Amino acid sequence: MKMGIRLVPNASRDEVAGITEDGRYKVKVQSPPVEGAANRRLILFLAERLGVSKSRVRIVSGEKSRNKVIEIEGEEKDILRRMEGKT
Repeated sequence: MKMGIRLVPNASRDEVAGITEDGRYKVKVQSPPVEGAANRRLILFLAERLGVSKSRVRIVSGEKSRNKVIEIEGEEKDILRRMEGKT
């Protein structure tokens, strides 16, 4: 499944901080936006939160933007439930 992400780097902690007005998940990560560090942390954080391997999470578009499209391999209902913090 594909989903929109609004990435906020240099945060005090890694977290899903809600949904933006345009329907993207707002995700905060501690890593800075330098040399892809925030993107790598985003992938690791999402993989851990969603219970999938890192290889099943990839950035489809927005590599150098805060607005990204992420593709995640897995069941859509499970992914959405875990993004909302429900297990």
